[in-house]
Amino acid sequence: MTTVSVEQHTPTQTAVEGGLRTFAIVAGGQFVSILGSSLTAFALGIWVYQQTGSVTLLSLLILAASFPGVLISPLAGAVADRSDRRRVMLASDSVAGVATMVVAALILSGRCELWHLFVLAAISAVANAFQEPAYTASIPLLVPKRHLGRASGFAQFSQGLARIITPLIAGTMIATVGIGTVLLVDVTTFLIGVGTLALVRFPRPVQTEAGVSGKGSLLREALAGWQYLRERSGLISLLLLFTAVNFLVALVNVLYIPLVLSFASPTTLGVVLTVGGTGMLAGSVGVMAMGVPRRKIPAILGLLFLGGIVIATAGIGRSAALIAASGFAMMCVLPVLQATSQTFWQIKVAPDLQGRVFSLRRMLQQASLPAAYLAAGPLADRLFEPLMREGGRLADLIGPWIGVGVGRGIGLMFVVAGMTGCLLATVGYLYPRIRRLDSDLPDMIADTPGEEVRQRMSAPVGSS
Repeated sequence: MTTVSVEQHTPTQTAVEGGLRTFAIVAGGQFVSILGSSLTAFALGIWVYQQTGSVTLLSLLILAASFPGVLISPLAGAVADRSDRRRVMLASDSVAGVATMVVAALILSGRCELWHLFVLAAISAVANAFQEPAYTASIPLLVPKRHLGRASGFAQFSQGLARIITPLIAGTMIATVGIGTVLLVDVTTFLIGVGTLALVRFPRPVQTEAGVSGKGSLLREALAGWQYLRERSGLISLLLLFTAVNFLVALVNVLYIPLVLSFASPTTLGVVLTVGGTGMLAGSVGVMAMGVPRRKIPAILGLLFLGGIVIATAGIGRSAALIAASGFAMMCVLPVLQATSQTFWQIKVAPDLQGRVFSLRRMLQQASLPAAYLAAGPLADRLFEPLMREGGRLADLIGPWIGVGVGRGIGLMFVVAGMTGCLLATVGYLYPRIRRLDSDLPDMIADTPGEEVRQRMSAPVGSS
């Protein structure tokens, strides 16, 4: 059970007048920045894989784009809570933009080496570790409680549209103007994101007892976020569940490109990824229109189970249509899952501690990613692929179901990962401390005046 004494809190109304307009400006700028970052991420993945033919090097690049951010996350959250969150976002976007510009210049001058791309990935990871909690913790200060789910839906919509646009653009640009120009486009989008942030101001969160008690040195404030989670053991359990799920998702994300390229062309890969992005767009539009489920924990666990089924389906055979369909379904589920989870945390965590708690949440959820990125290549190249080759030890047993040959070991990894995800979701539902989080933890953000009446009169069934 959660500790009763820490839950004696009167919810505070956080959104301010004009906040929605400010959010719209900032979200628009971040949307453009996401397009540029997605363009670069996709282009770099294809470029490194085509240049080296190594899944392991591709995994290491993805590792460099995540691990430094995981390490710095606790301190980054403390900085976001003790500083002006808008300025934190400005600084992080500026650092990432300058790093991208330098690497672009090296590429265009013919002086770039592979390790430069790893440095760029690491700097971008650190910058994002500061930017993400500052942005996420600012949304409840701008958006009324009843619109938080829809605000999270817009963030998912941005990512979904990026998934549709960037694969086709990146593939064309690599073939025509090269990777250097792709990075320059990304720099331009950073400038737009910084420009929109310069036009607005963010309010400061109301101080709570938990926030005040955690004040002190940067390290003390970072530890205050951990103490907040420790006193709410159900949140820790939920985070551990997501850590395990994120390991599985990271594993298959690394292998998605090799899975498709094992039997299809890069052009087909672009189409498959674009179809997946369309699914994310559809799911995001649904969230923006309907909001998120009112009972968030059962919805989260159910969506995790459904996602596991979809991942397993992608590994069944050599079919671009099947992989595209499963990708579409998974991307439909993803924005609803992420928006529901994000809204749950924004409502249940004290506003002046959200930067620290969200950073710790990010760190714990992503702690398994480096292991997944390091394991994906060796597991595929040295274990699963040999098992599913002609004459491999599992070829006769599993081959009739998913096929035999190049790429079928990766397909088997998708099947195993999906089934494990279903098992984890089931365990989460059977564990009371996770299942009862909706009722055990009170809301830390108050409804705006008259909101409860409006919700009862106009909210769709099952939405918030």
